[in-house]
Amino acid sequence: MNSIINLAAVPAVFDRELWSEVPFGFWTLVFFVFGCIVGSFLNVCIHRMPLDQSLISPPSHCPHCQYSIPWYLNVPLVTWLWLRGRCANCRAPISPRYFGVELLTGIAFCCTWIKWGHSSVGVSLALCLLLSGFIVATFIDFEHFIIPDEITLGGIGAGCVMSMWVPQLHGETRLAMGLLQAVLGAAVGWGITYAVLRLGKLLFGKQKIKLDPDTEVTFSEGGVQIGEDETAYEEIFYRPSDEIRLKAKRARALGKTWEDVDVRLSQSRLLIGPDTFDPEKVTELKVITDSLELPREAMGFGDVKFLGAIGAFLGWKGAVFGLMASSVVGALVGLILILFRKHEWSSKIPYGPYIALAATVWIFAGPELLQWWTRHLAP
Repeated sequence: MNSIINLAAVPAVFDRELWSEVPFGFWTLVFFVFGCIVGSFLNVCIHRMPLDQSLISPPSHCPHCQYSIPWYLNVPLVTWLWLRGRCANCRAPISPRYFGVELLTGIAFCCTWIKWGHSSVGVSLALCLLLSGFIVATFIDFEHFIIPDEITLGGIGAGCVMSMWVPQLHGETRLAMGLLQAVLGAAVGWGITYAVLRLGKLLFGKQKIKLDPDTEVTFSEGGVQIGEDETAYEEIFYRPSDEIRLKAKRARALGKTWEDVDVRLSQSRLLIGPDTFDPEKVTELKVITDSLELPREAMGFGDVKFLGAIGAFLGWKGAVFGLMASSVVGALVGLILILFRKHEWSSKIPYGPYIALAATVWIFAGPELLQWWTRHLAP
């Protein structure tokens, strides 16, 4: 029985001897070209996933004039350069991001093959899949401050399947052990990150904003407006329990005025003194106050699921390293942005890209880092 399981754990398509019949340099080029092709699809994912649009229909088209792009004008890298970053039909500019994602994916696939191709074809392909998820998650999180479930929860499922199909991902030879390591990695990645999220919520979950005396704050249907600055509710509320709290010298809504009352607003309830309202039925609330208390997150729940997916592919050590290293990188980047006045202390920072960067470092240098740590820093 064990021999059957061991044979099943190494599919013939991943047989190293079979692949070695073709020169290694040829496969390196193939991985780069294939990566660029995959990068073209990743651009579709980056654009459409946050909008809940189909990844299949309609086919690739210009976002400006809706021109359906024929295959011969959809060649990765080449077409963007040939058309100088413009639509062939309306000549509207096409973001350099499209070229950058294709090139980045091609380089990522190429480097993965160079690193792992000599030892395991299956590991190379599995890590290419993981890096593709990193690229999509990074660009979406930077722009929309979310990581779609297709990447996180789908990544956990894909990590378990790939770990069972390619147990060498975790240094195992039997598919059952590969699956066990994936489940353990996902559980540890999810668990420790969720613990950090809850601890951060407990310690830093409220942000008090001091205002000038008698400042007027308007709560509209779309967000909170203070002077000329407006913040959308989706940037404030992350979970149903989150609330905006304040002490109002005066509050006006629905033709009624309250004096010296507490105001609490969540996604499902508005409290003004002793009165309770459905927020969707209150189109505008104006208050006079000196301060606001807003909910604040240490990280989003999408990051929790993202570490779970990383653990499924890289095991619990990769998940732990990803969390620790990303916190250092994120803190340094945030501090630099604040010092150069590109960011405020209270501003949201996408955390997913730093997790992806840390996990990528683990993929290409994990064992070396552990050896260095053991040799120089371990007691």
